[in-house]
Amino acid sequence: MRIVTGRDSSGSSVIISNGPLAGAESFTHSPGFSAALIWQTEPQARIVDWPVDPTPQVVSVVPGPGGTSALLVTFAPDNLIGIADFDPVAAGLELCARLPGLGERFEADHPGFHCTDTIDYGVVLEGEVDLELDNGCTNRLRQGDIVVQMGTRHAWRNPGNTPARLLFVLVGGTRSPNPV
Repeated sequence: MRIVTGRDSSGSSVIISNGPLAGAESFTHSPGFSAALIWQTEPQARIVDWPVDPTPQVVSVVPGPGGTSALLVTFAPDNLIGIADFDPVAAGLELCARLPGLGERFEADHPGFHCTDTIDYGVVLEGEVDLELDNGCTNRLRQGDIVVQMGTRHAWRNPGNTPARLLFVLVGGTRSPNPV
C-alpha cells in the first residue's frame, strides 16, 4: 500500500492517492524477488500541493546528483535462484526492464554485484540478509538493522529460508576521486 499526501485548495492536508504499490509483484524470471519504485524526486525537489506520481515516467531508478529514489525490495532465499529452469539471460532482461538504470549496473561475471553513484539508506523490515562487499567481506543484517551504503560495489544475499524485505532510499551523488 502506498499513500501520498498533499494539500487541497484551502491548504488542508489531504490524501491524494491510497492504493497498492505498483510493481511490487514478484519477478517472473527471479522467483520471490520483487522491487518496486515507491517515489522519486529530482534535484532540488519542490513541495507541491497536488503531487503527480513520478514513477510511470521514470527513465532510471538511479537518481541523478541531488535526486532521490525510494525502493521496496524483497530478496528471495538464495536456494530459489538455483532452480532447474532458471534463465539468467531472461532474468537480466527483466531486471533491466523493471529497474531501468539499475539493472544494467549488475555484473554478468559476478552475479548480484553492482555499484551506483548513490548514497543508499537501507532498512531491514523483515527477515535477514547478508551484505557482501569486495574480497568476500559479508555482514548479516536483521530486522530493524540499517545500512548506509556509500556508493561501494556490493551484492545482497539471502542464505536463509524466508524472504528478506528492505526499504532503500537512494540519494544521487557525485563520486569523489579515489584516494591516493
